[in-house]
Amino acid sequence: MSFDDAITALSSDALKFVKDGYILGLGSGRAATAFVKSLSSYLQEKNLKIRAVPTSLQIKLIAEEGEIHLIEADQIEKIDVVFDGADQIDHQKYLIKGGGGALLRENILINAAKKVVIMADKSKFVKNFNRPVPVEVHPLARNTVTKSIRKLGGKPKVRTIERGYPFITENGNVILDCDFGVIKKPKSLAQKIKQIAGVMEVGIFTRKPDVIYKAKTGGKFEIIT
Repeated sequence: MSFDDAITALSSDALKFVKDGYILGLGSGRAATAFVKSLSSYLQEKNLKIRAVPTSLQIKLIAEEGEIHLIEADQIEKIDVVFDGADQIDHQKYLIKGGGGALLRENILINAAKKVVIMADKSKFVKNFNRPVPVEVHPLARNTVTKSIRKLGGKPKVRTIERGYPFITENGNVILDCDFGVIKKPKSLAQKIKQIAGVMEVGIFTRKPDVIYKAKTGGKFEIIT
């Protein structure tokens, strides 16, 4: 089952939220990549001038290829619209993010934004979260956070890359992917994890999106507001 055609179509539709002079937040992942590629052509076609803050080196490189004017988050006080994807979306419209490791920067931009537009395929929508929650942790606190996560009922595992090396975020931290089974109270869980010393960010995002695009098969998509 492929949602590629629908992701491409909804990425083009989401461009209607881009206005001249806007500051945009550019998320990471497949949907965000498709959006950024569409954005580059759209800006040239409409002769629009915007500034954009990327959430990762991956998306920064793609935006640079499209000659999109990039700035850093500490250069601005607000963001007009953030465009991003999600690893899961539950029935309350909370999000699990961090599959690509950019959860800290993504959450900073989302909470600074006037409007949040999330783009995801149909398979990402669930009643209750049931995938591991990424938790970004300072390396010095890895063992103590692991112990605290277990006390909360989670099963933490250090994220690794090829050959077993730990995945290191662009902030110099490690990620624990924490399996809590089915999560019925995500907001409460996120608050408890954030209280643990050494935790830099939790992949449960409780700022609800203003617009959600749901990609379906056959190149179709649904808009949820």
